Amino acid sequence: MRNTQFPPSALAAILSACATESVNLNSERIEKRFGSYGIEVLASEAGLRRSSLLSYDGDASTCRTYAVVQFVEQLDERYNDAHSRVLAGNSIGETFREDGWDVRKRTLYIGTVRLPESRTPVGELMRLTGAHDVALHVYQLVLARAEIELEYATILEAHHPEYLSATDLREIFADTASASLPPGELAQLSDLLFGAENRN
Repeated sequence: MRNTQFPPSALAAILSACATESVNLNSERIEKRFGSYGIEVLASEAGLRRSSLLSYDGDASTCRTYAVVQFVEQLDERYNDAHSRVLAGNSIGETFREDGWDVRKRTLYIGTVRLPESRTPVGELMRLTGAHDVALHVYQLVLARAEIELEYATILEAHHPEYLSATDLREIFADTASASLPPGELAQLSDLLFGAENRN
């Protein structure tokens, strides 16, 4: 199994979890908390995008959320234009809201994952050294408009410890994710974030 795909067994174990919620966008929350917001697309390949949602302190930037986005296999033509802008580097939530879509998150899993002691691109982007526990949020992003609901992507987000904890995420999403993951499947998600393919 390649590290660039979400582990099917992990998703199958948690897919039965829970309600879809319309909440504040991550971009809005970062800007409110840190006074600035930006996005940097780090890698984009067929069906998958890695990006850093960041804040600025002068010329320096800090990754507040590292996101791995796996788009659905069959994209819907009703959002082709917005999807093209996303692939060009625009924020997913802001782009679809601009086009009149309600952006909803169907939480699949909330927990923590260990940022390794060794150097990783994620740790460097977050300006963290050594091992740290970072909050992990896995969810399906759903687009809604009128009577339409369309699944758009499965997203894995690792949050900077100074930004969001697992407890914060459970409060934001009303503790909708009760699923747990066996250690092996959680390790697969960790490898998707910090594995050898993603190291310099």
